[in-house]
Amino acid sequence: MSETSDLKKTLSHFSDYFEEFRRNLIHVVIGFLVIFVGLVPFANKIYNAIALPLQAKLPANAHMIATDITSTFVAPIKLVFFVTLIILFPFIFYKLYVFLKHALYLKERKIFFFFFPSSIVLFYSGIALGYFFILPAVLGFFIGVSPDSVTPMTDIQQYLLFCIKFFFVLGLIFQVPLVIMITVYFGLVDIETIQKNRPYIFIFCFFIAMFVTPPDILSMAIGGTMIYLLFEIGLLFSRILSQSNYQN
Repeated sequence: MSETSDLKKTLSHFSDYFEEFRRNLIHVVIGFLVIFVGLVPFANKIYNAIALPLQAKLPANAHMIATDITSTFVAPIKLVFFVTLIILFPFIFYKLYVFLKHALYLKERKIFFFFFPSSIVLFYSGIALGYFFILPAVLGFFIGVSPDSVTPMTDIQQYLLFCIKFFFVLGLIFQVPLVIMITVYFGLVDIETIQKNRPYIFIFCFFIAMFVTPPDILSMAIGGTMIYLLFEIGLLFSRILSQSNYQN
């Protein structure tokens, strides 16, 4: 009888969790559809905005091309899909927290509310920095080293895929300070150990950049340098956080 009662309670809890998960998922889907449908009429304008860094670097006789008849429609819609996900990113993580908060202690909830806004700000900062500064520099380098006999004409689909990967990777790279702070805060590694292994971490940053950046030396150099600088920023804030906790 007791086992039957325990089984019913377990099934009841599972049913409640599943219902809450379904409800939050529906909210996310509705939010996605509302934003996506609202942005579709502006799809071409959004793509033109993404193409500006490339168009500003192209020679006067060069332009973007579409190698597939459907690309002129599909590429802007794909971009709208990606932009919708970026806009919805904070809401998705908030709904994830709503679903998981019952399993978190009060201290863990406070930690979430500290790191969550920071993660969002860093993610958007990485994308903004990439769009306004890094992407123009990378495109300018590639176009600048093109042979005089070659006229750059980039396919709109290929350029879109390049930009999506580029911005997404930058958004993830900018999470490095938070990763360092979290590992130090939870005692997974101490600051002294990190400092002793700085030379290895420096090399590891460029090793990671080989896999997350486009396969050229300039992109890998920029990516590796950024990862290491963000690592140092995370280490600095980890020291401040550790000193604050020690004083408290």
